Amino acid sequence: MSKLPTILHISTPKSWRGGEQQLAYLYEELKQKGLTQYILCRKNSAMAQKGKSKGWNIIECRKTIAVDPFFARKVKLVCKQKKIDIVHAHDSHAHSFAVISASLFSNKTPIVVSRRVDFAISKTSIKKYNHANIKRILCVSDAIKNLTEPDIINKSILKTIHSGIDLTKFKLAENRYEKLHKEYNIPDNIPIIGNVAAIAPHKDYFTFINTAEELIKRNIKAKFFIIGTGPMEEEIKNYCAQKKLNKHIIFTGFRTDIHEILPEFDIFLITSETEGLGTSIIDAFACKVPVVATRAGGIPEIIQHEKSGLLAEVKDAKELANQVERILNGSFNKSKIIAEQQEVLKKFSKSVTAEKTLREYLSIS
Repeated sequence: MSKLPTILHISTPKSWRGGEQQLAYLYEELKQKGLTQYILCRKNSAMAQKGKSKGWNIIECRKTIAVDPFFARKVKLVCKQKKIDIVHAHDSHAHSFAVISASLFSNKTPIVVSRRVDFAISKTSIKKYNHANIKRILCVSDAIKNLTEPDIINKSILKTIHSGIDLTKFKLAENRYEKLHKEYNIPDNIPIIGNVAAIAPHKDYFTFINTAEELIKRNIKAKFFIIGTGPMEEEIKNYCAQKKLNKHIIFTGFRTDIHEILPEFDIFLITSETEGLGTSIIDAFACKVPVVATRAGGIPEIIQHEKSGLLAEVKDAKELANQVERILNGSFNKSKIIAEQQEVLKKFSKSVTAEKTLREYLSIS
């Protein structure tokens, strides 16, 4: 493809999570490079609201069922009206609509699929991943690429493009104890250990709470923050209450000031059972916050154990607590971790992600 392609991004979630943020970064970066883009998204979704507030080319469409033929037909109509060169599906339902648009409505536009989830393709979905219109499957980590590969007939369409972040977003305040410490009346000498993520099954907040419990048993004085909302929020809060840890663990709900409060963390603790890549870890790196994490999915592609962070096995609360304690008691050099993090960050900027994505767009003939 010699000219810059016109792109139709498809995003179907109603809420705003990591995948939507990655699409936003990609849109902004490609816009700077001169690409014409449109985002077809769910009516009144977070993506629609955010995009319209920023002046993006937003096309809204109602979505009533998981596989809505009206939405799929809309894909075909937009491709024809806007002279779209590539359809980029950013989630599983978006992928389905792109394929249905091709199969039922004879849409010949090439499809690019982003795959961010750390589990194998279901048997019922194998066919849609091997549709002739799909020219690229962009995996956010090698771990996801390796999981996906056995079910893909044409292996050459699989590529790894790591997610990136806005490295300029996090401004480290002169007084890093400004917000959370004041809001929750936490003394400066009490460390904050927390996670910023949806309270969803794959994030395994049970292990987060178990790790906090283990540290408290060891007489570690700290406050533990769970920042976010999600489908398991009440269940996790009840589990915390059963453990009698309410005075130690703080649930903040959804917050829009992550760039201001994340630098206050002393340790970023991510206990995921599965994880595509874990861009919140990259956010923590940008804030110079040490990270303790599980070896889930693509996390080891960001964190090299005892270099850019500390790792433990999935669900191993005691080992996670051991790694946290190494940082808190000074037995592992915190400044060494932070220095290594800054080197890793260079590979995970939103501009690098966009440049690699554009390269794949241009290679589609």
